[in-house]
Amino acid sequence: MSFFSRSTPHAAPAETELAPGEPLISLNNLEKSYAHGASRSWVLRRIAIDIKDGEFVSIMGPSGAGKSTLLHILGMHDSAWTGEYYFNGQPVHRLSPKDRAALHKRHIGFVFQSYHLLDHLTVYENLDVPLSYRDIKKAERDSMVCDILDRFAIVGKKDLYPSQLSGGQQQLVAVARAVIAHPKVILADEPTGNLHSSQGREIMELFKKLNDAGTTVIQVTHSETNAGYGSRVIQLKDGWVQ
Repeated sequence: MSFFSRSTPHAAPAETELAPGEPLISLNNLEKSYAHGASRSWVLRRIAIDIKDGEFVSIMGPSGAGKSTLLHILGMHDSAWTGEYYFNGQPVHRLSPKDRAALHKRHIGFVFQSYHLLDHLTVYENLDVPLSYRDIKKAERDSMVCDILDRFAIVGKKDLYPSQLSGGQQQLVAVARAVIAHPKVILADEPTGNLHSSQGREIMELFKKLNDAGTTVIQVTHSETNAGYGSRVIQLKDGWVQ
């Protein structure tokens, strides 16, 4: 099986089948704000977005536009918002915290600008973390970790700690961790922001291969070059879709 194939015998079955033409992600009148005494400060306003299964979408806009906030809502890290959010046919806005977390773990991989590797764990152990959340036997998990170490050409790094890796190597491990369980969606928040140009290009080429194989990719980026890898740009300004 190709590394870039999204299907895998280890993946849990989807909760629903999308109807023909139904978007993988649908947001309707989604809003987020903070109270300031008697007034409110708005971060996102009346967001209405549809994203199809298999798209590569870039979210762009000036600093403070709400890009990362929107990405974390899509990733189900943030639940303090109003409106409707459907993911793979599931009404995220109606799910319990437990069911929402299960949906996230089953279908979403997240790549952060600052890597977010666990410093006290080796590369091997960091890659095992997302698998440990699933009902996968240890022997199977070991096989999956060894497979991805080989396919990302980082076998020689497996016993090293994040502090012993370069920035590019850390981000490569972070991407490997995000895709090891074959998620439907990869969410990436400025994934090349801390990398030099050649390392950044390597990461973007990797996202493009994953997308070409069927994985939906949504990235936040300031880079027009990075946005060029995708098929569509969503522009945000002051919390509004432009």
